[in-house]
Amino acid sequence: MLVCAALSEKGSREINEDSLSMSVDSGFFVLADGLGGHGYGDVASGLATECAVCHIAENPGDVEGCFVKGQERIINEQKKMNTMDELKTTMVCLYIDEEKAKWGHIGDSRLYYFKAGKLVKRTLDHSVTQMLVAMGEIREKDIRGHADRNRLLRVIGAEWDVPKYELGDEIELSGKDAFLLCSDGFWEWITESEMEKTLRKSTDPEHWLESMKRIVLKRSASKNMDNYSAITVFS
Repeated sequence: MLVCAALSEKGSREINEDSLSMSVDSGFFVLADGLGGHGYGDVASGLATECAVCHIAENPGDVEGCFVKGQERIINEQKKMNTMDELKTTMVCLYIDEEKAKWGHIGDSRLYYFKAGKLVKRTLDHSVTQMLVAMGEIREKDIRGHADRNRLLRVIGAEWDVPKYELGDEIELSGKDAFLLCSDGFWEWITESEMEKTLRKSTDPEHWLESMKRIVLKRSASKNMDNYSAITVFS
């Protein structure tokens, strides 16, 4: 049985450019973070999540199609609105059926997969800092707070010669599975070990999310905080 919880807050910003949607009935969860500073981030993230939800309703399980259709929709909207350099967003999607789960992402909105309270996998950001980690120039923990952390290499809304989204391997569910989907405004303030620790002490997704939120708000106090959003799912 799936249970979930979600939050989306504007932080120190005037507008919340994050969007999310979740449905236990369809087993589909999606979160997008419109690129800040472009003026149309909320529009872009809203279009992406709306398109993903509509697509999965007609094509259950087709996570890849959510990115393809989202890209088509936003590129078309850019042309209509004459905003070719402004309507862009990240996106992360999770689909769960009775026995399996699969996901995909683009940009630096992340999915974390936990099993029996332990982190098993997380998506890797399509960013300059993640590339620096792969090259051995910085450590994984140095991504948070790095000067180039917000420089993204792949997003929905940039023209693609080849698909830029990334799909995770389908996994078999164990009955002790937990998922966290979140924007960078959330994960930059909490470590993976803290995610695990709060998860092991939580009885449900709402409890886990609230425990993590307290850490996020405490650590970001008096900082210029970005929008922050997250979805927690237990299966």
